[in-house]
Amino acid sequence: MANHRIYAMSFAKVYPAYIAKAEKKGRTRAEVDTVIHWLTGYDRDALSDVLEQGTDIETFFTKAPALNPARTLVTGVICGVRIEEIEDDIMREVRYLDKLVDELAKGRPMEKILRTA
Repeated sequence: MANHRIYAMSFAKVYPAYIAKAEKKGRTRAEVDTVIHWLTGYDRDALSDVLEQGTDIETFFTKAPALNPARTLVTGVICGVRIEEIEDDIMREVRYLDKLVDELAKGRPMEKILRTA
């Protein structure tokens, strides 16, 4: 596995950027939390613990309670790279979350973001 600098970064440092991006477009922190819960299985209390403890991004994803199997339905380009072509597992998980927050900020309906029927 490649050693990306982002892996050592605290999720608590990235989380406010996700919130700011969503809120700037009229979405809410609760919606961002819903997306995180759907993707990783972290509930409100567990996410709060992760943020308080300063858990790094690599650990955030490797210790995720229940990565959603439907996350592989998240496709497209993020930062100029096709998500489905990313070989590094952790980087792909990071990009899934980036893409979901982008979709949220663009006003996509929650049902579509969460890939529900």
